Order: sequence, then structure tokens, then C-alpha cells
Amino acid sequence: MPTASATSAREILTGLHDVMASRAGAQAKLNKVVKIIAEAMRSEVCSIYLLRDGVLELFATLGLNQSAVHVTKLAMGEGLVGTIAEQVGILNLDEATRHPEFAYRPETGEDMFHSFAGVPIVRRERAIGVLCVQHADPRAYDDVEIEALQTVAMVLSELIAGAGLVDKNVSATAVRDGGTARLSGLKLVVGMARGCAVYHQPRVLIEHTVAEDTEAERHRVYSAFRKMREQIDTMTSLAEFGTAGEHHEILETYKMFAYDEGWSRRINDAIDSGLTAEAAIERVQQRTRMRMREIQDPLLAERMHDLDDLANRLLRIVSGQLGTAAQMGLPHEAILIARNLGPAELLEYDRRKLKGVILEEGSLTAHVTIVARAMGVPMLGRVADVRRVIGEGDPLLLDVSDGVAWVRPSGPIEDAFEAKLMVSQKRRAEFAALRDQPPITKDGVRISVMVNAGLRDDVAALNVTGADGIGLFRTEFQFLVSATLPGRESQQRLYRSVLEAAGDKPVIFRTVDIGGDKALPYLNVAEATEENPAMGWRALRLSLDRDVLMKAQARALLEAAAGRELNVMFPMISEPWEFDEAKALVESQLKWMSRHRKLLPSHIRYGAMLEVPSLAETLDILLPRIDFLSIGTNDLTQFLFAADRSNPRLAERYDWLSPAILRFLRRIVRAAAEHEVPVAVCGEMGGRTLEAMALIGIGINRLSITPVAVGPIKAMIRSLDRARLSPAVHHFLDHPPGDMRAALTEWAETHEVSIG
Repeated sequence: MPTASATSAREILTGLHDVMASRAGAQAKLNKVVKIIAEAMRSEVCSIYLLRDGVLELFATLGLNQSAVHVTKLAMGEGLVGTIAEQVGILNLDEATRHPEFAYRPETGEDMFHSFAGVPIVRRERAIGVLCVQHADPRAYDDVEIEALQTVAMVLSELIAGAGLVDKNVSATAVRDGGTARLSGLKLVVGMARGCAVYHQPRVLIEHTVAEDTEAERHRVYSAFRKMREQIDTMTSLAEFGTAGEHHEILETYKMFAYDEGWSRRINDAIDSGLTAEAAIERVQQRTRMRMREIQDPLLAERMHDLDDLANRLLRIVSGQLGTAAQMGLPHEAILIARNLGPAELLEYDRRKLKGVILEEGSLTAHVTIVARAMGVPMLGRVADVRRVIGEGDPLLLDVSDGVAWVRPSGPIEDAFEAKLMVSQKRRAEFAALRDQPPITKDGVRISVMVNAGLRDDVAALNVTGADGIGLFRTEFQFLVSATLPGRESQQRLYRSVLEAAGDKPVIFRTVDIGGDKALPYLNVAEATEENPAMGWRALRLSLDRDVLMKAQARALLEAAAGRELNVMFPMISEPWEFDEAKALVESQLKWMSRHRKLLPSHIRYGAMLEVPSLAETLDILLPRIDFLSIGTNDLTQFLFAADRSNPRLAERYDWLSPAILRFLRRIVRAAAEHEVPVAVCGEMGGRTLEAMALIGIGINRLSITPVAVGPIKAMIRSLDRARLSPAVHHFLDHPPGDMRAALTEWAETHEVSIG
């Protein structure tokens, strides 16, 4: 049975439906609207204020002086009306003049009215106006009346926006200095960018708010709830959330809300009031957001954020708008905003238009961060209040070097950004000048600086940076960007084109590392529930079990390298026998090609990636069998510290310059030196100047890094005296200081090493 608030709202909506369908002008419609609301609520005053040219203008009223219409204006935050709009909140006062923000406007003739109730008119999470009622008698308004006002305000937003009566780009959360907001976060991929805000999963724009058939709308919501609950149940059973690496406690919260009868009942009540399914969900969601702004407890606020996120999912399901911004197409210069992303999702975007990424979560070693770094896209993570502060289409300035994003930047901030950008471009020009300069230390030690790549276009970085070659070609990128499993011929064409583009510079191909947070929708690898996919059935483990996949890749690599040297390495090796099996598989394909008189590679060099700590305990067995060793510091770090790299709470907890990491790496370097096996670091650690300096200090001579880091790393190497550095680093490791990072920074500054 409909509630009292639903009955009151429906009475008003019935009248509004006829007004909105009429051919009258917008002003005439609003004049009728205030009359309908006032009569239905038995209110002596009903007024509508709209946001125009940055101020709230009295646009229609019944009960106040008509001469005040289009004359009375209030700034955002000024008076009761301005406070409602700025806070996107509700005011319910039995004596309006007692409120500290009350502002008297004599031209309105409101002296005789004591009680006041007002609600924001919201569109796209922004207040575009205020709807208010007043009475002469001092009294607080019932919840039923406030509910009715909020429902009517939602319908009004459609009429007002459709008539083009309000400003389009002024945020309800804009601060009084003109709307600029500053957001801070974790530096994931350093860089600077400007562009307009684009949400990865855009909010559904509700075009129709008044229902034609209430029962049909109710059926649509019930159907959407069933589908959403099925999705949440599936995600919970797989212990993961899409490709984003969400955690069990978040999924449990999602499940709790998805089955919450109170939430579904509130949406049902909103439908009873005469709203469409979409409008009912949004109506309840607006109430949730208002509560979120009042919550001080960060844990409770986070849970309310989860409910808001789930409501967006329900809204997309009921509206059928399930696509991402990548499928809809980006504007020319876009900064993407998401809670989190998987690497495959990021690779769907047009790199020419994608200028930056802002994540509510994220960590330094997550694969999406690695992909963003490979794409040269600045990325800021762990940014709070994103959806509250940033609106779709808002202008943004992203400066990850400072860990900040500016929303709706003011003129002075834009000027400062441009000045810093010019300095940054000048610095890049200085690095570019080092392109043809070899990375040799001041005492004559040649360090090999190579780049990481994953796509054909990445090979261009060799010429741009002057790198020594490709130390890690991530073959899985081709699988991540493809809608279907790439065939052997497709793989072969890619590998051959990469080798040809690299010329006489070496390319090291890593066999596919899929699984974990690099899931492929067309390849069912989740045969069993994995609580920690990063430590589960992925990389070489998957490839050896599904040897058809690896055989096809091995053949493609051998064919592509015909007449050339082939460097191939295997990821995620835990014990030497896994390397033996992988090598044997490649050798079997080599023998098949030889029997069929196919052109073979001139030479094959086999390598292993050391990412799993257990392998370090069997290096005496492994090293005699391999031609080179590469250390993947991203996975190695999370395994050593038992710290899931997709967990945002652990994103900054552990330092690459920890004595535990550096001592572990030093042990590997010493073991490799005894067997005369070259060892390289191909994780993100090697692309940071201070960390790379420490690696060189413990004996690393080969680095494979992101292309944008080549210039700074070369500059650091050329300013470094390794003969002085090594004793200092070994001393720090033998007698660790309280703060290793600070100690190494001080040493670098004292010896004028370029680490800036």
C-alpha cells in the first residue's frame, strides 16, 4: 500500500504531468508548478530559485511579491536558499529567522512567514535550483511533506534542464572562490595532463521521471534487482570483483546492500509516488548522498560510498546503459575517472585522446599502473571524494608529480600549471638530448638501459629514448586488447614486426603472463575459486597446464625470429623443473620446425624471471641452465612482504628501499655473478632514480624500465661514481639506518647525483 508521502507526491505529480505536456513556455509552466505544489501542500508560499550566471534567481513564486521574480538573487552559500544549494541538503525550520544563514530580502514581502522548508533541485549530482515552501505559522514540516518536495524537485529538474533555464557547468560542491577544488592522491604514474573529466562508467542521465504505468516500473526494478544480485553472488563466489581486484569485505558489503529489504522498499515507495524506475533509484540515491555529506565516521562513510556505487550499478542495469566510456568514445582530451580498472579495460581506450587517469583506489605495482606507465598516461590513485567533487565534463589539471588534481581550476592555478609544464617540457628536452649519450658512470661502468614494451607502437621508444633494446616485451598485452584468442599467425606477425622495428637491438620476449588481475573474458581460467589470484593459477603455471596455448606461442616466436637471435624468458617460475618443462616445450616446437625444414632462429637464449622468492633458494640448480636472469620486483615485493599489490590499504606500506628487499636482491646478484649469468631488473623499481642508484650499488648492470624513465635514469647514471657508491650501499645494508630512503637521498645529494 502506498505511504502517505507517496500519496502526497503522486497528487502533485499528476498535476505536473499535464503542465509538462502542455505547449506553454517555461516561465508559464513554472508559474503553474508553484501553484500546484502550494495547493497540494496547503502552503501559503511556494517558490522556485534557479541557478543562472552563478547565482540563484527567484524564478517563480506563489505567495511572495511577484515584483521580486527575476530580481531577488542569492549567491551560492548565501541565505537559506544558497545554503541548500551549496550543501545539496535540506532545511526544515519552524522559525527561519533564527537560522544563522538567514538573509532578509525586503522586496519579497516574506516578513509574515515564519516556517520554511527547502530542498535542492538536483541534476547530475549538482544543485541547479531550490524548491521551497513557507507558512505564516511557526511549525516544522512533516517527513511526509519533505519527501513529497524531494520527489517533486526531481521531476522539476527534468523540466528545468530541458528548457535550458540554468547554468550547465557550475558544481553544487563548488567553493566560494569560484568553484576550484583540490584533490590529492597517491603518485602512480608521474606526469602532467589537462583535459575534461570522463567517468569510466558514466552516470545514467535520467530523461523521464514521471511514470506512465506504475506496475510496469515496479516490475523493471524487481528484474534489475534480481540481475544485480546474481552478479554480486557470482563475484563473491569467485572472490574477486571483475578485473579490479576488489576485496572480500567490500563484496560482503555489496551483498548486504543488494539484499537489503529496506533499500528496495524505499525504491518501491518512490515508484508508488509516480516516478519511473530510474527516477526512483536516483531519488533514493540522492537521499543517500545527503546522508553521506553529514557522516563524520570514515568507515561508515566508506560503506555509504559502497551503497552509492551499487545504486549506480542498479541504475545502469535498469536503464540498459551498461557500456563504458571506451565503447562510447572519448572527447579529444579526456582524463578518465574510475574506482579501479583492470589492465584490459585501460587498453580499450584511444591513447591519442586519453591524457590521464584518476582512480579512487590503485597501487604502485598493480598491473593497470604498469600498463598506464607503458602507455605514458599519468595516473593518480587513492583519490577520495571523486564522485562528490568531480562532475562529468569538468575541466581538470592533473599534476601527479605533486600528487594533486585541480578541478575547475582558476586562472592563477592554470597559469602556475602552464609554467610548471613548460619547466617539465624543458627538463624532458634535456633528457632527450641524452638520447645518443651512453649510460656510463663517471668511473666508466657501462649500464645497460632497456625499455619495457607490450605493443607494436611501443617499439618507437627505442629511437626516441636511445635505449639499448627491449628488456621485457609483455606478450600478454596482445591477448588483453584482443576480443578473441589471438591465433598463431597473428602472434607471429606481431613478434616479427617488433623484431624488425628493433633492428639490431635485442628484444626479450616474456611468454604470456595471464590470470590474476589480467583475466581474459574469452579464456575461462577461473576453474576454481581463488582467494588470492596473484598467487594462484597464472603465468607459467597456466601455460604449462594448457600447453596448446604455449605451443602456439612458442611456434609463433620461433617463426618470427627466423634467421635472427631469439631471447625468450618464462615468468613466475617457482622451482627449476618449471623452467625445464617450459624450455622443453619450446625445444619440441623447434624440432618440429627442423623436421619440416622451416627456417629457424640463428640462436636461442633462454631466461627466467625471478618473482617468486622460493626460486632464490635453488639458484645453484637453475643458474647453470639459463642464459640470463631477470628480476621482476613488482611481484617479488608483494610475495616477500605478503602484501597484495591490489590492496589499496597496502599501497604505500612497504618501500622498495627496505633493507629486506635490497639484501634479498644483493644475494641474487652475488649468486648470478658466481655463475657468470647476467642479471637484470625489469620491475618498476628500476625506473625510479633513487631506487636504480641503489640497484647499481649492489651490482646490477642491466635495467629494463618504462620509456619515460630512460632520460632521468641516464642522467642519474652519468652523474654517478659507482666506485664510491658501492661501498656506501653495502655499508647501509650491513648496518641499516633507521630510514634507508633518507640515507640514500642524503648520499646522492652530497655526491651531486641527479635524482630529481
